[in-house]
Amino acid sequence: MRQRILSTLILWSLVYVCLRYLGTVGAVWMVALVGVLTLREFYAMLSRMGLDPFDRFGTVLGAAILLAPLYLVPYGISAELLLALAVIVFSIRILGERDPQNRVETLAWSLFGVVYVPFLLHFLVRVLLIRTPHESTGLILALWLIAVAKFCDTGALLVGCAIGRHKMAPVISPKKSWEGVAGGLVISALVGAGLAWGCRDYLPAKFTPAVAMLIALPVAGLAIVSDLIESIIKRRAETKDTGQTIPGIGGVFDLSDSLILTAPLGYALFQLF
Repeated sequence: MRQRILSTLILWSLVYVCLRYLGTVGAVWMVALVGVLTLREFYAMLSRMGLDPFDRFGTVLGAAILLAPLYLVPYGISAELLLALAVIVFSIRILGERDPQNRVETLAWSLFGVVYVPFLLHFLVRVLLIRTPHESTGLILALWLIAVAKFCDTGALLVGCAIGRHKMAPVISPKKSWEGVAGGLVISALVGAGLAWGCRDYLPAKFTPAVAMLIALPVAGLAIVSDLIESIIKRRAETKDTGQTIPGIGGVFDLSDSLILTAPLGYALFQLF
């Protein structure tokens, strides 16, 4: 637990330094780095399943998808176009490569990796690029989204350890409890409202603490689902952690899991304001 707390403090310090001193471009590259490392760990788990994914091309294309909103969209190249390119290239390559017994699984999992990790995370990059009269709005909204998702995980862990009695998904993740879920939702709602109030000068007028608290609930709920999806994949790969990159937490995938599904939801909700 001490290692986890220390790693969490260091990571939040890095996020602050990035947002404070590197600005939007630095934040985009941080998201891209996290996305690429997450995809690498995802493909490594596929190898443990006995598959042979198109990991090199998939990783390069994943990096392009993550950076597309900043660098490629102005030239008419969107993340959706790059995703279509992945389908085309993987489909051609599967005709003459890989074990015939696993071609369908290799194609499906290789494509799923590109869709699930970089394509969904690229919506966080799009959040960073949101522009209003205040140039820092996108950065603050991205920080809000990350905080709501990650504090749900922290709140669920602490409350679950303290009073957790009723298992939520004992087969998928035995440690998760319904009491922990409730605690995580409450913590996320409070964090969301607090950030909206503290950063009110940088956010749209409609994004009030009450509204922030309300929309934090579906974001936090989806963060829990996102974490469970990673647990399902890890169980299929028969691994506890996706890596040992971050002491007390595990791999980068163990860090980014709750952001994957919440990134597109957050982007969609922010469009309302």
